[in-house]
Amino acid sequence: MARYLGPKCRLCRIEKKKLLLKGERCNSPKCAITKKKNMPGKSAKSRVGKMSDYGLQLREKQRLKRIYGMLEKQFKLTFVEAARRPGKTGENLIRLLESRLDNVVFRMRFATSRDQARQLVNHGHVLVNGKKVDIPSYLLKQNDVIEVKDKSKKMILVKESLKEYTRSGVVPWIEVNPDEMKGTLKAVPLRSEVIDLTDINEQLIVELYSR
Repeated sequence: MARYLGPKCRLCRIEKKKLLLKGERCNSPKCAITKKKNMPGKSAKSRVGKMSDYGLQLREKQRLKRIYGMLEKQFKLTFVEAARRPGKTGENLIRLLESRLDNVVFRMRFATSRDQARQLVNHGHVLVNGKKVDIPSYLLKQNDVIEVKDKSKKMILVKESLKEYTRSGVVPWIEVNPDEMKGTLKAVPLRSEVIDLTDINEQLIVELYSR
């Protein structure tokens, strides 16, 4: 399946929740989900009803997959790796998603959204421990150093994104030097520390893939 290129607000309306696919811009009063309560499409009201267990599991998987901007195959492979590791599969899944390079670039405020972070990485603007890494799904480890390449530090996109660091800071497991456009992944977060995913029930995803 190809990457979704349609309106991002449509995905939020399908899930009936803000997925913050445009970063902080999604908190604007003009956000589509604020103005349009119904699901997109014709006769949306007639499609609303009690959802089956499978439907609930599927929606939870789709929601988490869309938050991190992943394709089905990528997400499934991440789940398989989470199941292979010791510990709870659902918690491992969240920790692996948070360890992705594109996600950490977004968390460090070098980009305003995960989509934008993925583009920065793809175009070779990001270094990991001094070496260029252009794979958004690259899994980072504790104490890895992530920085914007010297030639890319003049990019208006990155400078504008870092203004959010001044307003909101970063998550506790990340350390950032905004002047040098460099940061460190101090630790891979525990599931309980990822507070912006508290409404995600990863156990439903585990049950879906265990069918």
